[in-house]
Amino acid sequence: MREPRILLIIGGGIAAYKCLDLVRRLRERGITVRAVMTKAAHQFVTPLAVSALTNERVFTDLFDLDDEREIGHIRLTRQADLVLVAPATADLIAKMANGHADDLASATLIASSAPIVVAPAMNPRMWRAPATQRNVARLNADGITVIPPAVGEMAEAGEAGQGRLPEVADLVAAVERHLAVARHINTHARHLEGLHVLVTSGPTLEAIDPVRYIANRSSGKQGHAIAAAAAAAGARVTLVAGPVALADPPGVTTVHVESARDMLAAVEASLPADIAIFCAAVADWRVEVTAGHKIKKAKGAKPPTLALVENPDILKTIARRNVGRPAVVIGFAAETTQVIAHAQAKLAAKGCDLIIANDVAVTGEVAGGVMGGDRNRLHFVSADGVESLAEQTKEAAAADVIRRAHALFTAKQHVQRVVTGARGTAPSSRRKPTRRARPADA
Repeated sequence: MREPRILLIIGGGIAAYKCLDLVRRLRERGITVRAVMTKAAHQFVTPLAVSALTNERVFTDLFDLDDEREIGHIRLTRQADLVLVAPATADLIAKMANGHADDLASATLIASSAPIVVAPAMNPRMWRAPATQRNVARLNADGITVIPPAVGEMAEAGEAGQGRLPEVADLVAAVERHLAVARHINTHARHLEGLHVLVTSGPTLEAIDPVRYIANRSSGKQGHAIAAAAAAAGARVTLVAGPVALADPPGVTTVHVESARDMLAAVEASLPADIAIFCAAVADWRVEVTAGHKIKKAKGAKPPTLALVENPDILKTIARRNVGRPAVVIGFAAETTQVIAHAQAKLAAKGCDLIIANDVAVTGEVAGGVMGGDRNRLHFVSADGVESLAEQTKEAAAADVIRRAHALFTAKQHVQRVVTGARGTAPSSRRKPTRRARPADA
């Protein structure tokens, strides 16, 4: 297997000096790096220094006679598995968002068919500017991943806030995550084309009063990664998300909800779907009566008694529908003990096609815990047995989930064709995948 290849586009900000360390760290991980530098980037680092670390020629000029004889800016993108823009200045982001192509960096970006990751770095006031935020929103809508800048002291004296280039270690981790997803998706490129995939993600919040609520520790990272992987595989995706601190995945229709009842209503409104993956950590109970005002403490008084009632079981409700059930229904089981046994019991009780179990205990299978972390270890529990995966990033795990979902869907379609064929049903009456217009930002 060849080394993964990334194209690093270095913008003209003072944070460009960090790219020297970034290149070195990527090369240590066996990643080939080719670099394009903007004219302004030359003011902060030299092409010679970048070339020495990449062990490759550095590209700088759109009108280089030798390179453009072979349409160099197109060739650069076709040879890359991932394009990383770091640092991405406000000017470079504006060019990307508005389709400019007046230098090598912007022409390369507009010509790229590879995934693009952007790491902004600029003065906090420039980052907060309405124009910059509009441009960033446009990039997200175009399917480009924007890593939010870090918060801290800036190079300019007396300046602080959000605008710092993310740390090199964070950039390396982002590159590795995206390369892992690309490897999985390329193996099954756009195999969900024409299908509608419904995904739930994150926690639900159950109000006690206007201030307090019952919730859980779910970050939504795994569910959002599954939605993104389904979209990358060609599906039309609806993501029903509880309250999370994550950006909506690009190319996905996201419905934001708060409570379990809200989530069930949004799920039912999103049907029909071909595949439904219930990754959200839905609160099992809610307070029977929500207080209209903040419950106040009184000196010497006992704490209030909270009467709890059971929330709707979203997975079971959809899996056991007689009409409109998705062809494939997948649930998650976050467990802290007897992970496989509990997942097998859940599979039998819910009526779904697959349970994906994981050990979310802090001392469980993944060091540091799964909830809020960036890694996961999944166990696929079905009527046919258990398939346990190795620990991996949540993005790579998401690609494996989509792979299994597609396999289940294909198998069910085959069985349906055999059954309907045996009954002599006319081909026109056979069930077809739902096909609807893709969202405007897909």
